[in-house]
Order: sequence, then structure tokens, then C-alpha cells
Amino acid sequence: MIEDLPQSWPAPSSPKPIVIIGAGGIVRDAHLPAYAKAGLIVGGVTDVDADRTAALKADYDIPESWPSVAEAAAACGADVVYDIAVPPHAITNILPDLPDGAAVLIQKPMGSDLAEARKVRQLCRDKGLKAAVNFQLRFSPMMMAARQAIETGLIGDLLEIEVHLNIFTPWTLFPFLIPMDRVEIAVHSIHYLDTIRALAGNPKGVFARSMGDPRAADFKQTRTSVILDYGDRLRGLMSINHNHQCGRKFQSAWFRIEGTEGTMMVKLGVCFDYPNGEADELWYCRNGGEWEQVPLEGSWFIESFMGTMRNVQRFDAGEDDRLFAGVEDAFQTMALVEACFDAMKTPSVPLDLD
Repeated sequence: MIEDLPQSWPAPSSPKPIVIIGAGGIVRDAHLPAYAKAGLIVGGVTDVDADRTAALKADYDIPESWPSVAEAAAACGADVVYDIAVPPHAITNILPDLPDGAAVLIQKPMGSDLAEARKVRQLCRDKGLKAAVNFQLRFSPMMMAARQAIETGLIGDLLEIEVHLNIFTPWTLFPFLIPMDRVEIAVHSIHYLDTIRALAGNPKGVFARSMGDPRAADFKQTRTSVILDYGDRLRGLMSINHNHQCGRKFQSAWFRIEGTEGTMMVKLGVCFDYPNGEADELWYCRNGGEWEQVPLEGSWFIESFMGTMRNVQRFDAGEDDRLFAGVEDAFQTMALVEACFDAMKTPSVPLDLD
């Protein structure tokens, strides 16, 4: 039964302390609350902004802090797990300072583009890092259950994966995105592309268009259409609009996952009334039956952040045989994102009106 499927990653038996690299908002809003709930200990913090380091250390009673990554690494060696929570362009400057063989969790995305992702991957290979990328939606309770429902055949053979968003996102909360040439796919829909890969594997190819909107005129793209080519059996697509300004009634944010024997609907609660959000939901229906709501053990924010760190800790200790979002797998998500941007350069087929 779908309600019996595990919704969380198992905890490590003897977790290492965590050293946070980067003391920004995502650490305060998600990483630290998730680690506290998971019983994981944060042993230290470093940030390029000394005041921000001091504030985070004081506010969360973190035992240690260091002026630089190199000094943190010299003090801790490989006896900790390094949690890198910095902008993507800064990752390649941080990895060389980490101890060889260290366990590392890197904030998504894995660099600003595919070229940077290749550099990140090579650095991790060269240094033997046990490194994963924080693509945390695939670790959320609803997606953990959905993935296992597919793998155990509860919905039969997979036929449809559709992501549909028609919401209002207050883009003014993210002024740092204004100068970026790649916005919607690179920082938002990358989560959905990664999760589709976790559910169905890599597509053969992709068609994509991502565009701006006069209702969010300062941002390069806030609307996206993607068709994923999985051949003639599985249909994959995304329709994303962040600018719906006519109230909650017809807003939507969901995955539809349909197979030969049944269907699941996954509500992405965090997307509504952002950043306040609503509850995530998972619904399941066998063909010809009634819809059943599956009780969830938590939500995308913050419980999924527990899972990414737990997997790194367990892999480092030999308790897990793989990193579910390791850099080798995460690179493939970055390749899919890059393919979407490349597809935007491909002209559409014109009508033959002669």
C-alpha cells in the first residue's frame, strides 16, 4: 500500500558534526531548522562576510567559527561534513580548500551552467570528495513515496509525468535574480527537472521555451514550457507560469504521475502564497477506484533538507551504498537544464500556408 512506503531517509547511526560554509537566508530558513529536527549537530560556520558569520553563530549557538574555508578545513579535516550553501559561481573557489576525501553537501545548482558543473565534478573527482548536491525535492516525503510507488508497480507502467504551475510568485523578494540571464529554469524549475529524472530517468532530448512577462518585467524569464522526449510510451511535460494575479481560486502547483494501473497527484504547497505556503499533499487512485489522500510525515520545506544531509552522512559512514543526489547524478540534471536552454535557440517549425 502506498501509505506504507517510507517517506524519509533513514538517520545515520553516528553522525559527524556539520560545518556550514555560507551564512545566508537558506541556511537560516531551511538547513538549520532541518538539522535541528533531525538531531544533527552543527559544529561551526564560516562566511566571506564576518558580520554574517558572527550573527549566525550567536543566533544559533554554534560552537565555532572561522574567517575562511581554508582555516575551517585546517581545524576540522575530514572529521566533519561540509555543507556548502553559497551562490553557484562560488562553488569552484571553495572546493579546492576542502580536505581530500571529505564528505560534502553542495547547495544547488551545481554551478551557474554546464561548464561550471563540469569543473565542480572534476574537482570532486580529483579530491575524492564524497559529494552530493542539495536537490532536495526528490527527498521530500511526497516524492519519496511517489518514487517508490512507481518502482514497486503500484501505478503500473509509467505513462505520464506532468508538472503544472499557475501561481503568483513575488519576484520582488529576489532582487539578486534581476541581472541573471537564466532565471526560471535555472533557479526554480531545475527542481522539477531533477525530480522527473529521479522518477523516470533521463529523457532522450527536450524542447523548451522560457520567457519573460511584463508583470515581472525586471526578470529575464518567469514562464516556461518544456516537453521531455521519452519516446513513444512516456509523455513528460512542464507548464510553468509564476505571474497569475487573479487570486487563489484557479492557482495550481502539482505533479500528475499516471500509469497503466493508477495515478498520483502531488501538490507543491510551498508554491502557494509564497513564502507562507500551504501543506503539501499526495493523492492516489487505482483505475476505477476512489481518490485517497496519503498522510505525509512532513513537507518539501523543511523535511527534505533532512534527507539530503542524512544520505551524505550515511554514505560517508558506509551505511548507504550510494549518494542519491551525488555529483555524478546531479551533473546529469545540469545537462538537462543546459539542453533546455540550447533548445530555446532552436527555431520552431513554420506553417506551410502555400
